[in-house]
Amino acid sequence: MSNKLNLDLELVETVLVNFLKDEANKVGFNKVVLGLSGGIDSAIVAYLAAKAFGPENVLGILMPYKCSSKESVDHAKLVVEALGIRSELVEITPMVEPYFNMNPDMDGLRKGNRMARERMCILFDYSAKEKALVLGTSNKTEMLLGYSTQFGDGASAINPIGDLYKTQIWELSRHMGVPNELIDKKPSADLWEGQTDESELGFSYKLADEILYRLIDERCKVEDILLEGYSEEILNKITWKIKTSQYKRKLPLIAKISTRTIGREFRYPRDWGV
Repeated sequence: MSNKLNLDLELVETVLVNFLKDEANKVGFNKVVLGLSGGIDSAIVAYLAAKAFGPENVLGILMPYKCSSKESVDHAKLVVEALGIRSELVEITPMVEPYFNMNPDMDGLRKGNRMARERMCILFDYSAKEKALVLGTSNKTEMLLGYSTQFGDGASAINPIGDLYKTQIWELSRHMGVPNELIDKKPSADLWEGQTDESELGFSYKLADEILYRLIDERCKVEDILLEGYSEEILNKITWKIKTSQYKRKLPLIAKISTRTIGREFRYPRDWGV
């Protein structure tokens, strides 16, 4: 990993644990719920949450589809057992399959989006049942590349890892003791057998993070990054993904009529008294 992406892991852990406690407590919550996919992102969020609220106040929901890898469920259970958090298994096949049958022409993307949104519906229902906040599990790399489903896995009440690149997630996970089985496996949304994130994106997370860090954090120009020897094709692909996915990173745009519009002038914590 590039030295520029290295973090003070002890400090990051402390900041994120305090972030979770502060943001939940100031709006009256002391419990949280999250989807446990068996992947590294949801695992590290579970580890942070268990430290912030205590294992008894964290509920992890496993939501497999009939084609989901058994390994994903097993890895999610590893996290539950390691932390001692509460868990529920909710099979989504009987929920989404009728819709798929009504639309036999659905491709993999549409099916994946439908499943992601079904899972988020379940999480928010458990949020109401448990009086718990839904935690987000999308990292900075995915969010910048638009590699998430709007109002699906991209939705949450608060997200502790949205400012961490994927390579930083791996490092923090090693630091906090996430099982190696989750750290070492190839990242996958588990949409179909053999699917991996990096094969679908067309480049590695390590390469993406190096380029994204230069573009976003250091505000480098594309021409300067090319001079460092990066592929023009991949650089163009990444910048295109950033531009075309901006709508996913914003609240729904509201047409401005009044002097203080939600999401524009009315958008800071002091505005609503917290």
